[in-house]
Amino acid sequence: MEMDIDSACKPKDEEKAKGKPIAAILVGAPGSGKSTFCENVMRGSSRPWVRVCQDTINNGKSGTKPQCLKSAAASLKEGKSVFIDRCNLDKEQRVDFVNLGGPEVEVHAVVLDLPAKLSISRIVKRTGHEGNLQGGKAAAVVNRMLQNKELPKLSEGFSRITFCRNETDVDAAVKTYTAVGPLDTLPHGCFGQKDPNAKTQLGIMRFLKRLHETNARDSVPSQLTEEKGPCGKTQETVSSSSGMASQKIKVSEDMAPGSISHDESDIPTLAFPSISTVDFQFDLEKASDVIVGKVEEFMDKLGNARLVLVDLTERSKILSLVRAKAAEKKIDSKRFFTFIGDICQLYTKGGLCCNVIANAANWRLKPGGGGVNAAIFNAGGPALEAATKEQARSLLPGNALVVPLPSTSPLYSKEGVTHVIHVLGPNMNPRRPNCLDNDYVKGCKVLEDAYSSLFKGFLSIANTQVKVPRSSGSILSGPSKLEDEISGTKTKTWAPCLQALYNIAMQPEKHNKQVLEASDDVVVLNDIYPKAKQHLLVLARIKGLDTLADARKEHLPLLMTMHEVGLRWVDKFVGEDASLVFRLGYHSVPSMRQLHLHVISQDFDSKNLKHKKHWNSFTTAFFRDSVDVMEEINNQGKATIQDEKRLMSMELRCHRCRSAHPNIPRLKSHISSCQAPFPADLQKKGRLVPEQN
Repeated sequence: MEMDIDSACKPKDEEKAKGKPIAAILVGAPGSGKSTFCENVMRGSSRPWVRVCQDTINNGKSGTKPQCLKSAAASLKEGKSVFIDRCNLDKEQRVDFVNLGGPEVEVHAVVLDLPAKLSISRIVKRTGHEGNLQGGKAAAVVNRMLQNKELPKLSEGFSRITFCRNETDVDAAVKTYTAVGPLDTLPHGCFGQKDPNAKTQLGIMRFLKRLHETNARDSVPSQLTEEKGPCGKTQETVSSSSGMASQKIKVSEDMAPGSISHDESDIPTLAFPSISTVDFQFDLEKASDVIVGKVEEFMDKLGNARLVLVDLTERSKILSLVRAKAAEKKIDSKRFFTFIGDICQLYTKGGLCCNVIANAANWRLKPGGGGVNAAIFNAGGPALEAATKEQARSLLPGNALVVPLPSTSPLYSKEGVTHVIHVLGPNMNPRRPNCLDNDYVKGCKVLEDAYSSLFKGFLSIANTQVKVPRSSGSILSGPSKLEDEISGTKTKTWAPCLQALYNIAMQPEKHNKQVLEASDDVVVLNDIYPKAKQHLLVLARIKGLDTLADARKEHLPLLMTMHEVGLRWVDKFVGEDASLVFRLGYHSVPSMRQLHLHVISQDFDSKNLKHKKHWNSFTTAFFRDSVDVMEEINNQGKATIQDEKRLMSMELRCHRCRSAHPNIPRLKSHISSCQAPFPADLQKKGRLVPEQN
């Protein structure tokens, strides 16, 4: 009888909850420990758990959100509980997984909101990550994800949310979920949250700055590297919502497999500060209205171009005002977003590729004063000041001046900036020229004109980007733009940061420290990120010969010269180390402009060989042997270009015995001792030098 009374007194909803499967949605940036959390719970729990991870959902490879949803739904239907192992850092990314809940499924969130420096430290140090997100470059990705996180709330549909702010909290959460048996349930509610409005962890940028300083070779691409950095074709990012060092850069987790590669090099981008500077004492509410209004006006004219409002501090009031007002107007956050960082170092410090930056200038267009104007003139060097003087000596409020940046400017060579647009806004400071004495009717009109002039100047650049002709010609007499238009030749736009090899090939005398050899036909230099003990690049010195796809029969003598030069260097290296074996060849689709031959030893003993794309770019059919290229061009008139996407995603196999390996560390350990003969196809036609017996 007592049993009946106790049973009758229990709430019906609690009774129904017993035995329900749990959909536990993990929330956290890479490096926060989501996968480890799952493994620790599943190792000790008596409840049947399934881990659904987007990095491995596609037969061990990266997959899609729909695949995760399908797998999770199937497991829940079978009565199993599931961990959703994705970043899930905003409500939009969580909503479909929350909807898996219902009368028969409880939906929980486990938030691993650990200190930013801990996650970043982990991700920099780790290797062989199943999602290939690791190393110094990944640190910037994690930073921008953390800056844009949106913590879950019960109102989204969760029955329980557990916040973990440190490793002690994580251990407690692991014990809690491990102890949940097949028929048990957990109390509903929100546990462990210190500040419901918390969003940004202070000190992230300070830590990231130190990280960049100590890991510069990983995080800052060099002019000469073959690695595809932030301005390259395979920039490493993460399939998740992010906003570089601020908010509103959105890179969706819903992307298809392979979307971890993201190409921003061809997207025209204007980075601009608030033109109504602090020194001009303009009302920020009114200034933010003008910015958002003008951005909205120009949205339809942008095409694929982007506008980025930049400020140095995460506490910037103008950024927060603009973000809120842009969101209200539902402005596309992929084409207009805010960014915290130094406008003079957006690429090298933040990984954001901007070909145009705006300067909140003074009326004299002089480098004096402080703030943005002084910083940009200082970063641009004498080349920017001289180029500005050629255009104009002064500027009226409400106007903008477009200044093409010489390639000798550090902003061009290091940051990939091709143009600086000087723009002068309205002044409300009585100590500065042209004070409007708080006349905001006139002030807002001047500010509107200033942004209109700025955006029009940017669009004129975006619509007339310099195109690199795909045709041949000598260094001194390459085809003109008019000739290219008449002939209908296809063109390709190359971001400035991808033209370092081209610049060296055209003017080797300016790069004496890098150049090992130079002649009328070729330039030889070391790859600054060698993937083996010996790794040279032999550059063609001819305009219009940007990639292997451009090579035709008339280029055959040059290709033969490049091959002969490569062989001569091989002889030198083998004379110094007789154990070395080389291949000479081209990447089917290079990451940098200007045709270049790789001369690379086959030991692949290099700390710079870190990722699958590094390995597959030299050991699959993507790497076209020089002897085969010359034969194909001689017989067919052009070389065969292999499929980059397919070959870069192939499994890791030893280049000698062809055994498969799960990650780069395991592969490198194997090849250091593998003595198997090279595959038979490589031992023919002189593809290996010296030839193998």
